[in-house]
Amino acid sequence: MPRACFLLAIALFSAVSTSATTNNATRVRSVSLGGWLVIEKWIKPSLFDGIVEPDLLDGTLVTFESLVLGTYVTAANGGGSDVTANGTSASDWQTFKLWRVSSTLFQFRVSKNQFISAPDSSVSATVDYPGQSETFEISRNGGLVMLRAPNGMYLQANENSRLTADYNGTLGWSSDNPAVFNMTVNTVLGGEFQLANGYDKEDAQTVFKKHRESFITQDDFKFLAANAINNVRIPIGWWIAYDPEPPFPFVSGSLEALDNAFTWAENTGISVLVDLHAAPGSQSQWQHCGTRDGVSEWAKANTSYISDTLSVIEFLTSRYASHSAFFGIELLNEPTQQHVPLDVLRNYYVAGYSRVRKYSSSCFVIICQLIGTNPSILVDFMTPSDGYTNVALDVHWYNLFENRFVNTSAQWNIDYILNQRNSDLQKLNNANGPLILVGEWTTEWDVQGATMSDYRNFGVAQLKVFGNASLGWSYWGLKSKDLHWDFERTVEKGLLTRQSNGQWP
Repeated sequence: MPRACFLLAIALFSAVSTSATTNNATRVRSVSLGGWLVIEKWIKPSLFDGIVEPDLLDGTLVTFESLVLGTYVTAANGGGSDVTANGTSASDWQTFKLWRVSSTLFQFRVSKNQFISAPDSSVSATVDYPGQSETFEISRNGGLVMLRAPNGMYLQANENSRLTADYNGTLGWSSDNPAVFNMTVNTVLGGEFQLANGYDKEDAQTVFKKHRESFITQDDFKFLAANAINNVRIPIGWWIAYDPEPPFPFVSGSLEALDNAFTWAENTGISVLVDLHAAPGSQSQWQHCGTRDGVSEWAKANTSYISDTLSVIEFLTSRYASHSAFFGIELLNEPTQQHVPLDVLRNYYVAGYSRVRKYSSSCFVIICQLIGTNPSILVDFMTPSDGYTNVALDVHWYNLFENRFVNTSAQWNIDYILNQRNSDLQKLNNANGPLILVGEWTTEWDVQGATMSDYRNFGVAQLKVFGNASLGWSYWGLKSKDLHWDFERTVEKGLLTRQSNGQWP
């Protein structure tokens, strides 16, 4: 047996293969190192400060309204035909996703995922992957824009609501210029892809290197160890397996940073759960999965994305299985019901388990709930009775992101944790299936006017309940510009406190 998987939990390994309960001494008390090796703008917005045209990142949603006609550029039926200028409102057919080529050159994806193309004076949305004929130059004057087509002409809205790439008249910004459009912008994504592609290659390398070397350091591991944290959950992106030459636009260096984290963990007696946060093809529409524009194709048929993901899992496990700090690997973070069928996910988890077991017979294999469904749909899956050992189901429980938590009181939220969450957890614990890890939670909520005492009581309630999860919990995250997403500051301010014996509940 390799020395894998968290020295403090050696006794646990022999027990959890046949039991869905562990004792408090061996449960995970973990913190996720979010925003380090997978970027999320909301955690550290300053990373984006040096980008030229920072509101025009990959995945930004834009609409174009003709000043002359007062109508919108439209890809009828979401694509597949000519693009016109006859939209009466800004809806799906009138909304385009940017692919950024440079600070002035862009490609436009329509709602059915084709791209606007102008190989000549005609304009259509029939191309599946963009090239030179799908690349347009944006000139801006406040909220007004002119769009230069690949043929050197500008797009114009004609009186018959046609859109053509043949304007070569006066390049002014007057309201009677058919080549002038009002552009509205909604920048919805700020992830690893947006940051890396927002800078030129040299500047991106500098920004990422500085961030990776300063955002998380060995001192943070010392802080965690001093505060009775025995594990870190480290989100990583699939491109880490291709270091030092990751594919466009990702920046090298994340593998070296992860290696450093293993060393720091070993030096401080902490174990490491490697969390595949971003998979090739993107398992969700969210920025934290490394998506370019919110399109998820991970589970799409006739692609290599799932097999590529399994290769990443095998690469990571083979690299760290013999490391004394290696606790295990999370096969996929937050796949969504909207984009990933349950049967596809189950098959992937089984295949991923096999890849991991090639290198470690005892480390933990973590499967994440299918977001948008009840976690209970996976409690009868990969069970000890079926021969699966050291498997845990990761559930993410926030009092956020759902309508039921909006405009509620502090006491309502605390009661919800002590009653509903506690009941849900006990059902999962008692299902004789995988162990349960509450892999993401925080002290933030949708309560208005909450006092620090309210936040403290909310934290106490979650620690009390989540401390009973059969494998343990992991707080999101270690650092953030927002206090209640920042474990270090919540501890320093006394908003999360340990028991009198120095341990977490």
